[in-house]
Amino acid sequence: MDPFKFRRQPPTERELSDLRPPFAVDVDRILHSRAYTRYIDKTQVFYLLKNDHITHRVLHVQIVSRIARTIGQKLGLNLDLIEAASLGHDLGHAPFGHDGEVYLSDLCLQAGLTRFVHPVMSLRFLEQLEKKGSGLNLTLGVLDAILCHDGESDFTRLEPDPTNPTFDELDRRKLLRTADPAALIRPMTAEGCLIRLCDTVSYVGRDLEDAIELGLVKRSAIPPEITQTLSNTNGTIVYRLVEDLIQNSCPDRLGFSERIAVALTALKDFNRDQIYFNPKIKTEAPKIKRLYRLLFEAFLQDFQNGPVMEACQKFASSLSETYLASASPAEMTRDLIAGMTDEYFLRQASILLLPKWNLDSFN
Repeated sequence: MDPFKFRRQPPTERELSDLRPPFAVDVDRILHSRAYTRYIDKTQVFYLLKNDHITHRVLHVQIVSRIARTIGQKLGLNLDLIEAASLGHDLGHAPFGHDGEVYLSDLCLQAGLTRFVHPVMSLRFLEQLEKKGSGLNLTLGVLDAILCHDGESDFTRLEPDPTNPTFDELDRRKLLRTADPAALIRPMTAEGCLIRLCDTVSYVGRDLEDAIELGLVKRSAIPPEITQTLSNTNGTIVYRLVEDLIQNSCPDRLGFSERIAVALTALKDFNRDQIYFNPKIKTEAPKIKRLYRLLFEAFLQDFQNGPVMEACQKFASSLSETYLASASPAEMTRDLIAGMTDEYFLRQASILLLPKWNLDSFN
């Protein structure tokens, strides 16, 4: 049997009789998970904006899936594996995107935990927090592709590394990612390589369009070395990247031509300078950072002593006794905050910060 279809737990009789292929089962399990539902209010790049046309995570993962499935079909890859990993790859993102990831990681280290790395957290949700702590028992191929997606990295060519397709190797990779988030880890499958590349394809032009929509960047400011090769609109950028990726890839090696790779790298650099590190979108970041510390310290103390706070009680009641007995208060705090939507995070902060009207007498 294909080792990438193996699961940690042996299949039940019902699973053995399931008419769906293993990776298709994983698609459905992810779609019906609580973590997937929370995508609806998870930041992609821009947060605290009243603009319904700005991308959120829920749209981003769907775009990744669609782009990767289109290319995967041309290359003869497994489309169910592609879809499952695409939809699940960002489940571990904390509130307020990559900024939140940095704040939460610092707090985790101060509390004696390992670094917070969102691909590792994605696997923690799927394997240890869903279904009251029993996990979804997904296949090795899907979990590895999620762990290795890394669309923020600057790789333009990738080869799969199927030399040790085991859960022991997956666990080793998780430890490596938390020890060094920048460590080079090649996906075990061609599908995993494709998702890693398509993560970039999906956001690089879309983030640019969002920035233009918000008046942060002018289309005319995009350098000619980018526009002459990739164009200056998301639709054409995606089309040219997809076309080039199909023409220059095979299941053993996936990547872009040198000309497209150079232009893509230039566009990512442009986005970093003009969008991601632009101080105009960071004006509220210091406040969010302080709120992260406030919530982390309050929840940590509550888990150590109780819990009695409503958010902590709800979180604890949603999980099994096994999880509650094995997870430390710091781990529970991390897991609770990582799973929050942006709006729920702010609501919990307001509960801690804002005084509450007492409408009753003191008698």
